[in-house]
Amino acid sequence: MQTATKLKDLTVEEFKILVSETIKESMEDLIEDLAALSSKEYLNSIKEAREDYRHGRVKKLEEIDV
Repeated sequence: MQTATKLKDLTVEEFKILVSETIKESMEDLIEDLAALSSKEYLNSIKEAREDYRHGRVKKLEEIDV
């Protein structure tokens, strides 16, 4: 179990690392999103999924065997 850390309890270096890691993760997520949205295949799969949902061609999570 992780305990909550207050900002005032961090050193300046720890705070810089926290901010840097957060920005890095956000940028990686953004790059992944841009790559996905640049893919015709990915965009077509979204359109197909939305069409399936509109026409009721979906299953509830409980109905899926894993």
